[in-house]
Amino acid sequence: MGWPNLVTRLMRSESVKTSGAGPVIAWSHVGRPKWTPRRYECLADEGFRKNVIAYRCATMVATAAAGVPWLIYNVRGDEIEDHPALRLMDQPNPLQDGVSFLENIFLNLQISGNAYIEAVQPYGGGRPAELYVLRSDRMKVIPGASGLPEGYEYSVGGKVTRWSADPITGQSAVLHIKYFHPLDDWYGLSPLEAAMLSIDQHNAAGAWNQALLGQGARPSGALVFAPKEGPASLSDEQINRLREEMDQHYQGGRNAGRPMILEGGLEWKEMSLSPKEMDWLAGRDAAARDIALAFGVPVQLIGIQGAQTYSNMQEARVALYEETVLPLLARVIAAFDHWLMPLFGPQLSFDFDRDEISALTSRRDTLWDKVQGADFLSLNEKRAALGYGPVADGDEVGAASSDKI
Repeated sequence: MGWPNLVTRLMRSESVKTSGAGPVIAWSHVGRPKWTPRRYECLADEGFRKNVIAYRCATMVATAAAGVPWLIYNVRGDEIEDHPALRLMDQPNPLQDGVSFLENIFLNLQISGNAYIEAVQPYGGGRPAELYVLRSDRMKVIPGASGLPEGYEYSVGGKVTRWSADPITGQSAVLHIKYFHPLDDWYGLSPLEAAMLSIDQHNAAGAWNQALLGQGARPSGALVFAPKEGPASLSDEQINRLREEMDQHYQGGRNAGRPMILEGGLEWKEMSLSPKEMDWLAGRDAAARDIALAFGVPVQLIGIQGAQTYSNMQEARVALYEETVLPLLARVIAAFDHWLMPLFGPQLSFDFDRDEISALTSRRDTLWDKVQGADFLSLNEKRAALGYGPVADGDEVGAASSDKI
């Protein structure tokens, strides 16, 4: 009996439950690699490389999320301070430390909506020895008959590496983390793609300004020759001389703003709107706000003029973590819990250390004060509210004290 027939029989057996919609979703692509949408290169180039706002937002979120330490807990809720999985996350491969490794994961999610991590296991199986982040544009998902991926392909310079995936559970040596996409079953939708219209507007505003600076004080308009006497048109020699003078004295950044001196019946006629009339700055700021909105970054943190006050900046940093960074961390940690932790033992789970986030210090101090003043709670209830495990003789109400918490 062939392997495909065996899988089909397993899927049809009563002991295995699969999605009814899965085979329908996968039907047109079963066994064939489904290419990453080609828009990725455009997103990375026009959106990330050439737009300062999108670059700043993506790196800000990724750097903040990568800087939060990871923890491991057992089933009882006790923290395990030294564990092979923690050491692996601290040094995932010879080329990267843990922070840069996580930063790559978060940046891939921000730019492409997908992140792929490879676990390199020793020959014969066992715990992973190294972890690598794979480039999203080089990876292809291979749909399976059950609606889950049956494998992944990674192409570099004509050479292809393929990893298989369990057609029932989806388990694989490659972890695929993706954002929700309403129109794609296999790849995620990134914040960068959602912001592309605003990014195009922002880039166009920058290109317009650059072109204006390049032209200097030679704005779009016309020189009208209307002499009161003499020939009604300029000679070829006069036209060439006029062009040379315009190029020499009124073009380029160093000549910006230089007034024109006209004679002999020449008159300048403006043929375009001024930057003020076009509301150029307001439009550019509006596009920047929309880009920041897509990434979940408060506008106070991206340099919008008039939005940065001291109190606003403090609240903006708190909002960045609470509304964007912490949910992103929770998503990635949940994926690692499902994919990586079973290889290191049962009933272990990752978490992140909220106490190490300096931006949340004020909120943490407020919570601490409120818990300390709650006389109707026991010591263990107060410790649970603050994220700590129970202690002996801590269940009696009124027994809590600040030195015990």
